[in-house]
Amino acid sequence: MSAIVSSPEHAALRETVAKFVDQEINPHVDAWEEAGMFPARELFKKLGGLGLLGITKPEACGGSGLDHSFAVVLAEELGRVRCGGVPMAIGVQTDMATPALARYGSDELKKEFLAPSIAGDMIASIGVSEPGAGSDVAGLKTSARKDGDDYIISGTKMWITNGMQSDWICLLANTSDGAPHKNKSMIVVPMATKGIVRAKKLDKLGQRSSDTAQLFFDEVRVPQRYRIGVEGLGFMQQMQQFQEERMFAAAVVLKALELVVDDTIGYARERKLFGGSVLDNQSVYFRLAELQTEIEALRALTYRTVELYVANQDDPQVVKLASMAKLKAGRLSREVTDACLQYWGGMGFMWENPVARAYRDFRLTSIGGGADEVMLGIISKLMGTFPAGKK
Repeated sequence: MSAIVSSPEHAALRETVAKFVDQEINPHVDAWEEAGMFPARELFKKLGGLGLLGITKPEACGGSGLDHSFAVVLAEELGRVRCGGVPMAIGVQTDMATPALARYGSDELKKEFLAPSIAGDMIASIGVSEPGAGSDVAGLKTSARKDGDDYIISGTKMWITNGMQSDWICLLANTSDGAPHKNKSMIVVPMATKGIVRAKKLDKLGQRSSDTAQLFFDEVRVPQRYRIGVEGLGFMQQMQQFQEERMFAAAVVLKALELVVDDTIGYARERKLFGGSVLDNQSVYFRLAELQTEIEALRALTYRTVELYVANQDDPQVVKLASMAKLKAGRLSREVTDACLQYWGGMGFMWENPVARAYRDFRLTSIGGGADEVMLGIISKLMGTFPAGKK
């Protein structure tokens, strides 16, 4: 294991998260999946009480002020949760909706929204994706026009995790008519503000326990002081936020995929077929060995990425490696769950089967936070192979 995630302090964090998952999450996962939502307010308050929602955040806001290797340890241990939806919702709170606020927000804004989010008293969402602009962040249409000291926000946001329960959203909107990469700003928008409609909880293929919403903003008025940092730098801020999101996405699948392999080994050892167990077949145990090797390779890549990030957040190599880790995590999630499901036979096709759940839940890894094709484009640009003049 990399030295950067193997100190006694990292081990203590792993133990804390593992115990919390075993006692407070996994016993309830099936019920939350059935209900299509988990009690985020109750669970986040418990997480906040243990200091797990502000590991890397400033101590002045109630965080622990630790480096990002501890955030990756948290994400990896959350992979022990027996579904993908709850870790996703927690990751939005820790690594997707709050990094820009912590890095660029005013002291007043951090006191009003970041500190209570770290404590678990507020639930956050990230508002980037739209019906016509998912991975194409530059193409979003939501606008925030100035009116005196306020912004008036209009538009639609789609696939918003925690959207039915959140208290505020880190919203990316066009604040001018300039170039698409220079006309956007991040704005903290309280979800109780007049004009916001939580249209519906979306009915998803997987991650059923995570409430995901479509949101409408109809002439929503918020003060300009709710803007995060300098106007027009929102696109850049979101690109930086994506690095933490992508490291989370890579780390959170590690133990989740190991559980899929372990569950499959247990079932294949017991399942009798043609006079022996499924596991007795060389094609099966060789394939499982190959998959476990791939998981370890992803772990090494993820640790290498966080090592560089801790050394220098603005190192361009981080962008390349985080994109590679995210790409590999999505591809490997599909490969592991598909291969393992096959060894369960008909049982693998059952909705309640743990591998079938992982098959559904982790399919999102290749879509959310930048689709595989976007990751390939970023990597190609940083390799110098992306065609000149091509968008």
